[in-house]
Amino acid sequence: MHAAWLAVLLLAVSGSVAAVERVVSLAPSLSEIVVELGSADLLVGVLDAGERPAEIQELPSVGRYGQLDMERLLSLKPDLLLLWPGSVGPAQREQLKGLNIPTFVAEPHNLEQLAAQIEAIAAQLGRPERGASLATDLRRRLDELRQRYRRDTPLRVFYQVWDRPLYTIGGEQIISDALEVCGAENVFADLKLPAPQISVEAVLQRNPHVILAGDQAQLDAWKAWPQVAAVEQGKLLLVEDKGLERPSGQMINATARLCQLIAPDR
Repeated sequence: MHAAWLAVLLLAVSGSVAAVERVVSLAPSLSEIVVELGSADLLVGVLDAGERPAEIQELPSVGRYGQLDMERLLSLKPDLLLLWPGSVGPAQREQLKGLNIPTFVAEPHNLEQLAAQIEAIAAQLGRPERGASLATDLRRRLDELRQRYRRDTPLRVFYQVWDRPLYTIGGEQIISDALEVCGAENVFADLKLPAPQISVEAVLQRNPHVILAGDQAQLDAWKAWPQVAAVEQGKLLLVEDKGLERPSGQMINATARLCQLIAPDR
């Protein structure tokens, strides 16, 4: 883990370290981590986006991405906020700072940082043993995947996020690290933005061996360029698993499924 990132992680929580009793999660992935840590009983509110785990189906909503209901949040009297920066707009993030509610800010850029984040959240919830156990298991499984799918020459992969306009993932996005675990490399890993906009010409120039997308129509559109290695070799692969989009403990299982999709022969 980079020392600078660890410093940010350790400083992300303001206020005391006393055991918390009322937690509000401001990202689905963070809600999922709390559930995975067996601590759903501490959650009193969540930010909505997609399906919730069964354990927190009935919890109050404090809004959706970019639309935080500040009045509802305050009514829940949280003593800890779990925040992914992208889930709340800049203006409301400034408002949250002014509330002086202890806040854990989490934005892992790779799977090792995710494991460390899970340990840190568990400590804030007063359940460090559970966090250490879960993180140890996640790291073990990651090592197994790396050994199984390791290649001397990584597969060059283009991961398509959207088509109009064309978006992909940058090298500091956690899915890019999942590709590396699978013996692949993101052809746009040199780009720093989490979801950079690119051109078709840029994809053609980088000539990926594999193209991944979450929509079959988006994949079929690449057949217009038969000179691309992925098209020529029939490696236009549909990613139906949404688990890669939620950096929680379950992402390790999602990464294993990604590896199997990319390299079924392994």
